[in-house]
Amino acid sequence: MISAKKGDWVQIRQIVLKPEERAPQVPEDTKKVPLELWVKGIAQEDAKIGSMIEIITATGRKVKGELIAVNPRYVHDYGNFVPELLKVDMQLKEILFGGDINE
Repeated sequence: MISAKKGDWVQIRQIVLKPEERAPQVPEDTKKVPLELWVKGIAQEDAKIGSMIEIITATGRKVKGELIAVNPRYVHDYGNFVPELLKVDMQLKEILFGGDINE
C-alpha cells in the first residue's frame, strides 16, 4: 500500500457537503453526490492512502482530509476536439487577417 511520509507533497479529499446537505436549486444529478474539496499540500505526519491526514497548503492553510495521492500529477486538459470550433477559428482568422478586403 502506498503511504506518505511527513514532508511529502500529497493530495487530500474532504467532503464539504453530504448529498442531503446540497442546496435545493442544484440539478438533480448534482444533488445525488457530495460536494468534495481536493487540495494539495505538505503532509504533516506519516499516513497511508485512505487515512485522515493534515496538510499545509502552498498558501499556508492547514487542511484535514482523506489522503488520496502521494506526489500527485498536474493534469491539464481542454477536453475533446470540437470540429465546429475549428471552422469558427478559420472563419474568424479569414475575417480578421485575410481575404480580399484586407489586400
